[in-house]
Amino acid sequence: MSEPDLINVQDVAPAEVGEMDLYQRREKIYTRKIEGFYQRIRVYTGWPLLLGYFLLPWFSWDGRQAVLFDLPARKFHILGLTFWPQDFFLLAFLLIIAAFALFAVTTFAGRIWCGYTCPQTVWTSIFMWIEQKTEGSRNQRIKLDKAPWSGEKLLRKCAKHGGWLLVSLATGFTFVAYFYPARQLLPELLTASSSLMVVAWVVFFTLATYINAGWMREQVCTHICPYARFQSVMFDQDTLIVSYDPGRGEQRGSRKRGSDYRAQGLGDCIDCELCVQVCPTGIDIRDGLQYQCIGCALCIDACNSVMDKMEYPRGLIRYTSEHQLEGGTTHWLRPRIIGYAAVLCLMVGVFAFTVFSRVPMEVSVFRDRSQLYTTTASGDIDNIYTLHVANMDSEMHEFRVSVGGLDGVTVIGETHYTLNAGEVRELSLRLRMPDGALSRPSTAIEFTVSATDNPDIAMSAESRFMIPFQ
Repeated sequence: MSEPDLINVQDVAPAEVGEMDLYQRREKIYTRKIEGFYQRIRVYTGWPLLLGYFLLPWFSWDGRQAVLFDLPARKFHILGLTFWPQDFFLLAFLLIIAAFALFAVTTFAGRIWCGYTCPQTVWTSIFMWIEQKTEGSRNQRIKLDKAPWSGEKLLRKCAKHGGWLLVSLATGFTFVAYFYPARQLLPELLTASSSLMVVAWVVFFTLATYINAGWMREQVCTHICPYARFQSVMFDQDTLIVSYDPGRGEQRGSRKRGSDYRAQGLGDCIDCELCVQVCPTGIDIRDGLQYQCIGCALCIDACNSVMDKMEYPRGLIRYTSEHQLEGGTTHWLRPRIIGYAAVLCLMVGVFAFTVFSRVPMEVSVFRDRSQLYTTTASGDIDNIYTLHVANMDSEMHEFRVSVGGLDGVTVIGETHYTLNAGEVRELSLRLRMPDGALSRPSTAIEFTVSATDNPDIAMSAESRFMIPFQ
């Protein structure tokens, strides 16, 4: 190596490395209120979620609560459908569909779910609105926190936390009402006649909501939610994300409206930092895509309002793709999106068919474990079975039991019976075959339980008929 190529390590400036103390005290984020096109969309997506959550437990369906997860009875009512523990595979299937839907949406438009419909975002927005109404604007809240304690400060703080606790209590009560009838839960709580366990759950979810949406807020999105960590795996160069256009915005700098800022070597960004002040996670979108960004588009509305005042074109911060930022075009139909959409449609179709074609009953057959068979005085062979039958429909039905696979079998026991909606019954049956009628020691048989008033409700279960070895 020649002399000019030699480099003294001591002459090289160390690279600037950012460090983060995991135990550092949280710096409070003071968000600024902003209105705009995307915030109106957030209102339209948030209110249906809130109304559905708070009102569903109060609706009735066929004389019961429309949505009720009755854990003691092991029945889960969702509108006109009743699910049992045997249907838990449908829950797993539904979660898989939700995961694929999330992957598809994320690949197409980034964290749009987080920004518009995630319960964490919706409830945090409610708490921030209460904070703005009780403590004032962003600057007023900063001054209030720095000011010494006074009667006015105490009143404002109490009003804020009182509002938070009120919303949290309504949230906690409603959540428990999905597992305990709401019309029974409310009077029991008001008259202090509810069980300690029910009260404990209401208090738990009230405090969880209060701490989660009131105190932790952005920490849930940045540190607790796993979605923030693995979302980048689903992004590609055509994913729509909230982005700042550095080619148009740089160099940043303040200027007077109407001035020739291009002659000063400035871009469209006036460095007002309004995009930072409105961000609920406290990031600067101008630093590029960051995992803390939840795609709420508050910075887009804030920047567009500034562009309007400066009479500049909108879109300095906008939903765009990496390809488009680099001067190319966004590819909307790409193999990844098509694959997700195809798989998602297939799974939704299979799930819907499974749900609406399922037979609302359960039949299980158990042989008598104490003995394989019994021999009567006349030499006939008896086998004893226990049928476990559950009427999983919302209506009462009359059922009939029939046996197939054995010619000449005699059924001893009750074969016609009535089951109320949701009733489970165990039925003992004895099957008798003449001696010598069967040549094999074990013969497959089939019990069929069908509703006499609805032929579509029928289910079979297999067992074996045993005889002595010849």
